[in-house]
Amino acid sequence: MNLTSNQQAFFELLRAGLWEQEARPSMLETIDIKDVCRIAEEQSVVGLVAAGLEHMKEVRVPKEDVLQIVGQALQLEERNKAMNAFLAELIELLRKKDVYVILVKGQGIAQCYERPQWRACGDVDLLLSGSNYEKAKKVLVPQAVDVENEYKTFKHLGLTMQGGVVVELHGTLHSRLSKRVDKVIDDAQNNVFYGGCVRSWKNGKTTVFLPKPDDDVLFVFTHILHHYYIEGVGLRQICDWCRLLWTYRFEIDVKLLEKRLRKAGLMSEWRAFAALAVDWLGMPVVAMPLYSSDKKWSRKANRIIAFVLECGNFGHNRQVTGGKIGSVWSKTRDFARHALVFPIDSIKFFWHFLWNGIGLALTNNK
Repeated sequence: MNLTSNQQAFFELLRAGLWEQEARPSMLETIDIKDVCRIAEEQSVVGLVAAGLEHMKEVRVPKEDVLQIVGQALQLEERNKAMNAFLAELIELLRKKDVYVILVKGQGIAQCYERPQWRACGDVDLLLSGSNYEKAKKVLVPQAVDVENEYKTFKHLGLTMQGGVVVELHGTLHSRLSKRVDKVIDDAQNNVFYGGCVRSWKNGKTTVFLPKPDDDVLFVFTHILHHYYIEGVGLRQICDWCRLLWTYRFEIDVKLLEKRLRKAGLMSEWRAFAALAVDWLGMPVVAMPLYSSDKKWSRKANRIIAFVLECGNFGHNRQVTGGKIGSVWSKTRDFARHALVFPIDSIKFFWHFLWNGIGLALTNNK
């Protein structure tokens, strides 16, 4: 895949910020830093690029450009501080009401970064067992300023709270790609809910529970695939996956991971995204489980990265017109494009997506 000089510079700075390593100046001599920042914003990795600039030597960047991107990183710090404070209050409120939750993605994954507060924060995603899911709804719905339509079939409810923070309640973390994939996710969730497979993060004075690395890696990766196939995926999500794998590289049970991936039928996807992480993001090979140096995976990774650069974080670069029909048509084109990378899985996942979408419409309109 051919990159512009600005795209090359973006990836060089992204790798430098992701791994806190020196950026090679030879690649950064003739770039438009404003365009680099534009790409970083599209991929929600401004903090990582700002960190990368700190590791750049021997190349001068206009002072006003540096101040702009560093200013954005400092704003990220403030948003993360506010988000962590909100999260602590939310967890304490729910515990007082005898509601126990597991934090997934977001602020928990941020703790895997060298600079957690320079990661772009988003929604608060809470994973709950059946009874806790229902109790959480009773506690939070009356306090929400906006409540989305609930997806009852896989227990998902989005709530906008005071201050504009979106809290998503998840009774499951289903991928909506296939029953085979979701069965493996269910087994991992049961480990978390009933097997005590959790780790903790001390957020101020509040202990926040997160899934153990073996389960979290599965959740994060299948979430990436959900967005890749159905909505559009950005580099922030893939960087999260890399940092999680790196942080817990000595703890992850690779045999269990491989067993789960084979059971879910996702080995091809893992190999291709692993090649992407190594080739494009500088992920150390020693920390990437099940990585293969076979060039076919690098070729697949190149197609994936082209899609990622085109669609942006959560597909925000793309404007879909025509309402639901336009959305379905856009997704159909994406599945056709992904068939060039994963021919069999794209067809299977596409039909499951269509059938599942019809079922959801019927169920949730009752």
